Amino acid sequence: MAKNIQSLERAAAMLRLLAGGERRLGLSDIASSLDLAKGTAHGILRTLQQEGFVEQDPASGRYQLGAELLRLGNSYLDVHELRARALVWTDDLARSSGESVYLGVLHQRGVLIVHHVFRPDDSRQVLEVGAMQPLHSSALGKVLSAYDPVAHSEALESERRSLTTRTVSDLEQFESSLDLTRARGWGSDIEETWEGVASVAAPIHDRRRMPLGAIAVTGAVERVCVDGELRPELVAAVRDCARSVSRDLGAGRF
Repeated sequence: MAKNIQSLERAAAMLRLLAGGERRLGLSDIASSLDLAKGTAHGILRTLQQEGFVEQDPASGRYQLGAELLRLGNSYLDVHELRARALVWTDDLARSSGESVYLGVLHQRGVLIVHHVFRPDDSRQVLEVGAMQPLHSSALGKVLSAYDPVAHSEALESERRSLTTRTVSDLEQFESSLDLTRARGWGSDIEETWEGVASVAAPIHDRRRMPLGAIAVTGAVERVCVDGELRPELVAAVRDCARSVSRDLGAGRF
């Protein structure tokens, strides 16, 4: 069995200590409570402070939890709520479209799949929850890059590798594809990420009207496209699904 990393255990214990009891604690209190030498406790606190997980009051010198933990907590809650709100709608979309449905969010310069509904047939399929899709070529990634400024910056800074002969790697062409995505309200991927596979995606907004994630339908080109274009009824279904989830998240009509 792999050994635990002691410094991480101590940091976690420190965060739990600061999360309970008094709002602010001094170095001596923290070191004493965790049975640590002051130098050791101070080193861990300094690292946590640099990462934004802990803040130090300039006047008293006491420590409290930092804003970065709040941001991470809100991110977790947002994704958890997103999945919960999307369950029924994504199931309905898979049944009506006959194709696989994916729910994705921005994560580490890519799109993290947080929910996957299988294509409703008897074919063998692999659950892709936890898989990553590229920002520059996937329909989910284009939607997030078009509507989320952070995703847009990360897509520009990342290597836009050519995954197929149809992948758009040129910066100007990529920006044009994002302009088109914003103009029509949905993103497309016709064999740009995988040969023979096409996808259409639409954005999900939260109660602050901020892009929280995206929903996509993905399938074989011959089923999802007609004459080289995505089926209009499929595009409409994906957009309706994204709007329904957004309304459930408090975004209202848009």
